[in-house]
Amino acid sequence: MDNVSILVMNGPNLSRLGKREPEIYGTRTLEDINREIADAFHGISFEFFQSEEEGELLEKLFHCEDNGAANGVVLNAGALTHYSIALRDAISAVGIPVVEVHLSNIYAREEFRRTSVISEVCAGVVSGFGPNSYQLGVRGLLGILGQA
Repeated sequence: MDNVSILVMNGPNLSRLGKREPEIYGTRTLEDINREIADAFHGISFEFFQSEEEGELLEKLFHCEDNGAANGVVLNAGALTHYSIALRDAISAVGIPVVEVHLSNIYAREEFRRTSVISEVCAGVVSGFGPNSYQLGVRGLLGILGQA
């Protein structure tokens, strides 16, 4: 895995992992999940980013492309998944692959959570495997990048 850099980006409310609805999202914190990802993939350079602000996520995507800061992105957009056309357009606009991940199975949840406006422009989707969704997303991304 030669000089592969991956951005793991999280949207609104993911900062509350471990506290927010543990029966759905589990008891691991975002910091726990990030550490597990880094520990599982030696030789990969990771950057971890979380924001409650939609605009900050867009700017981070653009920065990655403009500055070559990441070869690909693993994204849990949180609630933005279901309605953010701005995030969809940003993913579509950048020339780096983005893999969408979700802790819960969004297709087995409330009706409004079953729609993802970003899936069409993402390279793949992993949903419903709890914290393992992130590592599965990284594996998929590495395959897309020809590193698996």
